[in-house]
Amino acid sequence: MRTDDVRALYDRTMREHARPDGPGVRVERDGPLVRQVGGPDDWNGVVWSSPDLDAEGADAAIAAQIGHCAALGLPEFEWKLYAHDRPADLGDRLRTAGFVPEPPETLLVAPAELLTGPVALPDGVTLRPVTDAAGAELMALAHERAFGTDGTRLLHQVVKRLAEAPEDVVALVALADGEPVSSARTELYPGTDFAGLWGGGTVAEWRGKGIYRALVAYRARIAAERGHRYLQVDASDMSAPILARLGFTALGTTTPYVYHRAG
Repeated sequence: MRTDDVRALYDRTMREHARPDGPGVRVERDGPLVRQVGGPDDWNGVVWSSPDLDAEGADAAIAAQIGHCAALGLPEFEWKLYAHDRPADLGDRLRTAGFVPEPPETLLVAPAELLTGPVALPDGVTLRPVTDAAGAELMALAHERAFGTDGTRLLHQVVKRLAEAPEDVVALVALADGEPVSSARTELYPGTDFAGLWGGGTVAEWRGKGIYRALVAYRARIAAERGHRYLQVDASDMSAPILARLGFTALGTTTPYVYHRAG
């Protein structure tokens, strides 16, 4: 796998020509930018900026997105900045305009076929496909216990996707004695080479027992069967080393810059 070629393919198909990541959202071209727009519980933000974006045009583009956020009444808006985006000081310009950077993530990619190994789970743990609202509630609960964050938005997104576009998502929850201990999902992007792995998290007492690897293998198998060549992950510092050991390659880093609208 040639890293530069796969990064260029990712930029072209998943960013510049991005598709909506769920029902009820749309992708818009705004001059040198591509953004996704939906409701307040959806992900709203910039996914791509032109390599030709220069210092002179960057501040105007940033101001336009702040105005867009205000016009739609969105509580927050994200600019997903990749390390190779231009201009080189774009992150500084976003901070000056009021965007707040969150912890950077590593953009990792692996051939899907490489990860289609056995789904090996520890004794007492079972995987349950999430197909309805009850399953989505278990999934959100596992997410909250694993990450210590509110799972309301995840619950909304999964329930909406299962109701309106179930063929484009694979959601899973791992149960131990009926209690949710891990969850994850795959976003399948029809017509592209990529499937995204999202939300993989395991509660502290069950980490290091192979559940995370099993969730990757399960989702890799489905992605490969659906014709997707690559798995893509925006990995935290916790999951990146595990994924690297499984065979993922780093294409770079990405940092979420979030604008919180006053009022």
